[in-house]
Amino acid sequence: YTAHATARGQGRNGQVKSDDDAGLELRLAMPKSLGGKGDGQNPEQLFAMGYAACFLSALQLVAGQKGKSEMTRNAVIHTQVHIGQPKDMEGFGLEIDVQVEGIEDDDLIEAGHRACPYSRALKHGAVVNVSKK
Repeated sequence: YTAHATARGQGRNGQVKSDDDAGLELRLAMPKSLGGKGDGQNPEQLFAMGYAACFLSALQLVAGQKGKSEMTRNAVIHTQVHIGQPKDMEGFGLEIDVQVEGIEDDDLIEAGHRACPYSRALKHGAVVNVSKK
């Protein structure tokens, strides 16, 4: 599966659209805490939502493989994506907090973290290809 998205306008104050399956179109706006109007979504919200959903899916997959599916029945994943100044480099950096609610099994949580593509990309890097179109 490959997701497709396009950004237009003024970046964080522009528009984003996905053009696959049901599609999604959003107006972006800088959050008030960063000096914007806060009257739209922002990339950090979208990242946090995707990460939470992906982590929950990975956790459920691993639980099923270990015969522990019932442990994830009431699981809830909370994510916070913080944007700010990174240490020792220019630009912006991210810090992510993931909290797992409803599961006490630390080994299962860690296995879900290892299986989650978002977690793996952030820990081990991801292939990023940038080119002209």
